[in-house]
Amino acid sequence: MEGISRSVEEVFNDFKGRRAGLIKALTSDVDKFYNQCDPEKENLCLYGLPNETWDVNLPVEEVPPELPEPALGINFARDGMQEKDWLSLVAVHSDSWLLAVAFYFGARFGFGKNERKRLFQLINELPTVFEVLTGNNAKQSKEHSGTHNSSSKNKSSGKPRLPESLTKGGKVSAPREEESGEEEEEDDEQGATCGACGDNYATDEFWICCDVCEKWFHGKCVKITPAKAEHIKQYKCPGCSNKRARV
Repeated sequence: MEGISRSVEEVFNDFKGRRAGLIKALTSDVDKFYNQCDPEKENLCLYGLPNETWDVNLPVEEVPPELPEPALGINFARDGMQEKDWLSLVAVHSDSWLLAVAFYFGARFGFGKNERKRLFQLINELPTVFEVLTGNNAKQSKEHSGTHNSSSKNKSSGKPRLPESLTKGGKVSAPREEESGEEEEEDDEQGATCGACGDNYATDEFWICCDVCEKWFHGKCVKITPAKAEHIKQYKCPGCSNKRARV
């Protein structure tokens, strides 16, 4: 570990360099990256390097590795899904890996609570690799400023999985036209509940709708994240999935 940076700023600079390399692989160098991820090859990983370059290679053989390892076998899914979806999935895993490496350094170098908080704040000021790839920067900014929105994919029928407001039946409420309608909408939002835990709807939480029973659920209750929801074409809640399995 000798020669590795030890201050918050230096770890952040390492993060920025690796992040820049990953973004380059998924954008300007995407054709080269795509060709290197041959499904016929062994398990491959995408590495971002501190000098703002990238590398597709086999995972290290040493156990445990010197650094946390990226997602293994990204090449196997390349031809099994749309290129856009595959790249988005690689981007999400790359974001997770970047955080893992940064906070590995934080733990290794004995960062305290304030140093870890500062490191996260610096990282959080940058858009994620996924946001850069998908152009979701503006959307995420609105979410953080308090405007409720989501990165969950809309159904083909046009009903959003994460609406700005929900009714008791889980549908999108009508636009506010007058004062009485506004009060009614607020009552509807308060009445909407999660089909798993029964808690009321809250605008600061991730929700997803079952395409079969049309009930709404907290993402955390059904173990679905916004990133995972991006790749779900038709979501079935655990209850509906179990019913189908018993038939």
